[in-house]
Amino acid sequence: MDIRNIAIIAHVDHGKTTLTDAIMRQCGSVKEGASMDNNALELERGITIYAKNASIYYKDTKINIVDTPGHADFGSEVERVLRAIDSVILVVDAQEGPMPQTRFVLKKSLELGLKPLVVINKIDKPAAQPDIVHEQIFELFLDLGANDEQLNFTTIYAIGREGIAKAKLTDDSKDLTPLLDAILEKIHTAPADATKPLRMQPFNLGYDNYLGRLAIGRIHEGTIRKGGSVFLKKLSGETVAGKITKIFSFLGTERREIDEAYAGDIAMVAGLPGVDIGETICATQDQEALPAITIDEPTISLQFLVNDSPFAGREGKFVTSRQIKERLERELEINVGLKVDFSPPVGGSDYFMVYGRGELHIAIMLENMRREGYELQVSQPHVIIKEENGQISEPFEEAVVDVPAEFSGTVIEKLGKRKGIMMEMKETGTQMRLIFKIPTRGLLGYRNQFMVDTRGQGILASRVLGFFAFAGEIKKTEVGSMVSMAGGKALGFSLANLQERGVVYIDPASEVYEGMVVGNVAKGNDLWVNPTKGKQLTNIRAAASDEAIQLTPPFKITLERGLEVMAEDEYLEITPKNVRIRKKVLKK
Repeated sequence: MDIRNIAIIAHVDHGKTTLTDAIMRQCGSVKEGASMDNNALELERGITIYAKNASIYYKDTKINIVDTPGHADFGSEVERVLRAIDSVILVVDAQEGPMPQTRFVLKKSLELGLKPLVVINKIDKPAAQPDIVHEQIFELFLDLGANDEQLNFTTIYAIGREGIAKAKLTDDSKDLTPLLDAILEKIHTAPADATKPLRMQPFNLGYDNYLGRLAIGRIHEGTIRKGGSVFLKKLSGETVAGKITKIFSFLGTERREIDEAYAGDIAMVAGLPGVDIGETICATQDQEALPAITIDEPTISLQFLVNDSPFAGREGKFVTSRQIKERLERELEINVGLKVDFSPPVGGSDYFMVYGRGELHIAIMLENMRREGYELQVSQPHVIIKEENGQISEPFEEAVVDVPAEFSGTVIEKLGKRKGIMMEMKETGTQMRLIFKIPTRGLLGYRNQFMVDTRGQGILASRVLGFFAFAGEIKKTEVGSMVSMAGGKALGFSLANLQERGVVYIDPASEVYEGMVVGNVAKGNDLWVNPTKGKQLTNIRAAASDEAIQLTPPFKITLERGLEVMAEDEYLEITPKNVRIRKKVLKK
């Protein structure tokens, strides 16, 4: 049977998962209403976080599809998948055109010599401009140094939500047949030599409570059989013997057990507890390992500590240093963009140094941990700064900002203060597109301010460019913290007075402790307040004494907001039910 291996790549929210779901529905691989995004966090946020596999059968051909995340923080998921497939479908929004992550994923696939099939999606949008977007994609291919064969790409126009694809805009179509035909015609069959000895490379990992670690990988050569003995060539150069206990292949998103899998296919295998991404599973000890999969390095770091606040242990099931360490070790097995330094720090409190690809990358991991019952606290995220040959360098990002023209001045001013350099400025109708080169330090903690400045109408997307010369000190508009000087229940009476000083983070009747941050102050200094103070009651009636207090809704602290607004001398306390900011030293 012919096999085609493809990955669907795009910027966040350009319609990858919707298109994949529509393809599977048309081929009868999934039930109506089923989706590739089945993780609780993915469904809540409407974004893909983890790369996932599916397969369909069309005209006697098996098509393995890998759906990838579109957010820059999960770029490592995309990088490792591209090595295991034969071509990519690049999905681009017909209104927004190529965005930063489009550029990132396309650059990686062109470098590997893949020839993309382009899908211009959402052509039913009122502001869609498919012809202009087609030109922009061609320019992007040229910019990224595509060869003549890659420049001669095929374009399909689609409405993923309705499951419609067209080879030309004027064509009449009722389903995705033109896209599926283009996949068979334009994407070559997976090279498969089943006669050679086995060589397989995992690009993703899974975990099963009964089978242990599972490796999802591409079989480059040979055949893998259930019960067969294999050798695992580690990245360190070491060779370990193992035995395959189970093999699974995919039908739709479901896995089904099989006895053997052949070269060119993507399969999931169990029985190798020490297997890692990028290693090679071989039939004999003397075979050459496949080239290792390399991942871009992390850009931010922060400390993970045991929660030692006065409310510690009230909600969490897992609260000790050992339990947090075991959970981080498990996370490292499947989260390749993450690095953790477990070596004990010299002096000071006991913590683990965690390195990640961005605030969202870390926030998703913390959200998963708190839902599992973990309780911990983390420090403010810091950018990783390198020193080479006496030169200090730091990570820079390309930030693409789409805003209504009236807000562009504010955005340019704010990003200018954060050492952002404007590289390009385009105007389309009432919208402005601004492109900045900015240190990652400058973007940390800015997204929240950006939403306020653009009244929720702006879109900010970024991608890491690499390490460049240190940009110097960045002055951010600092607000002070409003810190509780007493423990107890916060009262509406005192919060009504405090909201005149700044923004309050808590509701009335919330429990607070000494040293907990309950809001921020417009002036830059910290303000110690008493949110538990009640109204003094007397027997004497006065005309103005019983006025109804009017409280502004609080600015609720979520994980992402907390990581943005916390100060250098504060920790973010994370429990299964609450996220609080607190001072490192609780007493004044």
